[in-house]
Amino acid sequence: MPSLKDIRSRIDTTKNTQKITSALKLVSAAKLRRAQQNIVNLRPYAASLLTLIADIAETQKVEHKLLQQNDNPKTVLYLVVSSDRGLCGSFNSNIAKFTEKVLAEKKNSYDKLDFIFVGRRVKEYFARRDMAPIEYITGLDKDISYDLAAGVATRVIEFFKAGQYDEVQVVYNEFKSAISQDVVSERLLPIDTSGVNSFEGDTEGRFAKDLIFEPSPDQIIEELLEKHFAVQIYRCLSESVASEHGARMTSMESSTKNAGELIDKLTTTYNKLRQASITKELIEITTGAEALNG
Repeated sequence: MPSLKDIRSRIDTTKNTQKITSALKLVSAAKLRRAQQNIVNLRPYAASLLTLIADIAETQKVEHKLLQQNDNPKTVLYLVVSSDRGLCGSFNSNIAKFTEKVLAEKKNSYDKLDFIFVGRRVKEYFARRDMAPIEYITGLDKDISYDLAAGVATRVIEFFKAGQYDEVQVVYNEFKSAISQDVVSERLLPIDTSGVNSFEGDTEGRFAKDLIFEPSPDQIIEELLEKHFAVQIYRCLSESVASEHGARMTSMESSTKNAGELIDKLTTTYNKLRQASITKELIEITTGAEALNG
């Protein structure tokens, strides 16, 4: 049976923990609002850029390596996005388990299957399983930037253009809401424009086939494709960061609630033991007084 001092000490420790989790929840909520707004602003831009690429490629009959589809890829690169920090529930473990499942299912289907890990958590997870990525990128504990995404995109495009990989996939937590994130695997290269409705059927908004471009359509497509790929990487990182803040906010809210329930339980136990101790002392005093009078 723990002493009153032990229970009092545990109550104080739990209250301190509750203050920390409550503060972390407020910080994550503030960061989530900024990250969510970033996604809202970015998604239409990314979609419009792909529409523009699809329209130029279709009307000007432009071919490019980043647009050449491969129905039977043999060498695949996975870009796996996690976080640098914990305290966000199952956010990182879901990514790691999904990637582990992909590895188990696909490793015999491809001649080469490599990974680039973005975030410290997923790297540490697979390091314990003796699996090393070809590259490791960190720095997501701070606010991500387009420059970070562009650097990753440039490196991956170099691999793809050199013929090292037939396909590039990204695995990340897609932001749905503050309490909901879905792990998705999305193909980034080669870029697929088959499902894009250029200007949503508005023929007046499309480029004329005899339109003269300066610079050439090939050069424009080259720059737009690289820009599009960098934007897609940035979008995925932004989705992951927003999901991380949402998961951490939810986790800290649950921890704060659990700490409150534990404090109530410990306080009840403390009061019962204190009351029992007082009753015992009164009985001892009464018994001693009666013995003296007896």
